[in-house]
Amino acid sequence: MANRFILNETSYFGCGARKELKHEIVRRNFRKAFIVADKDLIKFGTVDMVTEELSGISYEIFSDFKANPTVKNVKDGVAAFNVSGADFIIAIGGGSSIDTAKGIAIVANNPEFDDVVSLEGTAATKSKCVPIVALPTTAGTAAEVTINYVIIDEETGRKMVCVDPNDIPVLAIIDAELMASMPKGLTAATGMDALTHAIEGYITKGAWELSDMFELKAIELISQNLRAATANGKDMVARENMALAQYIAGMAFSNVGLGCVHSMAHPLGARFDIAHGVANALLLPIVMEFNMPAAKRKYCKIAGAMGVDITGLSEEEGAKAAVEAVKKLSLDLGIPQTLREIKIPETALGQLAKDAFADVCTGGNPREITEADILGLYKKAY
Repeated sequence: MANRFILNETSYFGCGARKELKHEIVRRNFRKAFIVADKDLIKFGTVDMVTEELSGISYEIFSDFKANPTVKNVKDGVAAFNVSGADFIIAIGGGSSIDTAKGIAIVANNPEFDDVVSLEGTAATKSKCVPIVALPTTAGTAAEVTINYVIIDEETGRKMVCVDPNDIPVLAIIDAELMASMPKGLTAATGMDALTHAIEGYITKGAWELSDMFELKAIELISQNLRAATANGKDMVARENMALAQYIAGMAFSNVGLGCVHSMAHPLGARFDIAHGVANALLLPIVMEFNMPAAKRKYCKIAGAMGVDITGLSEEEGAKAAVEAVKKLSLDLGIPQTLREIKIPETALGQLAKDAFADVCTGGNPREITEADILGLYKKAY
């Protein structure tokens, strides 16, 4: 079997890396930008940090979308893009901005998918999307380097996971200065999202040597830097290391898949608008415990990457240490620990389990899992 690995064309890293933006725009002969950025980033001046680098480049801004973007948001964005005269998209923000941009860019060049819902899963789009330049402002989703995006279908109340090599940005600029305004809660949640990507990508069924290398390094960097980045948002060393870690994790999981933490987190976002990072962080140790029989050896390596001294520990002890290290990190960051804390009604657990079992990420879980198993995990999380 051949293992496929897809990455974006060009990436820049480091504080101030956004200053490379105009050079790349000119080099690629782009003329006008359609900027996709959420309203808060406009309000707090983060978008200005990017647009001030666009001297002489025309642009207009689209910000009419939700934190968990919907089919309607994408359709509205396509309509706005089509009348804008733009020939490329600049996505500024976290997963919501970049996912919205991907949906717009794919449909604009593949109008046969203008219903948006037909993009769920692995849609057979024929054309590369409108070129996307992605500037992440959170250290979590790694959407700037993945072939995935997530859109909510309002009619069914489900998050659609779309996987398409045609949606990957041509250029990513990972500039930690754009992340400096993240509040503590968002820093913690997005960082735990990145950790979930790294751990699930490391143990998923599709994992192999190349992806393992990336995911273990991401786990190490996150464990060493997330507490500091959360405690002191001005610690730019920690911010830069988190920015790098989430990108490294994204390089791998985009190509090998995820698992049941994500399939269980998606319906929490779709039905209750729970922040994706919070949902992942809350569920991660619970699902790790379930998956332990299928991944003990790798769990020991996770424990080591998280700074646990595993010398002399049995495989079982090392695996348990990994779960405990994740729990401790989550607690240290102030992440909610139960579904009750985030106001999920117990009566909703059955529907959440149905949605999660049908989610595309479930197939990558390292241990076979049933809908009843998932319901039991939700109950344990409750």
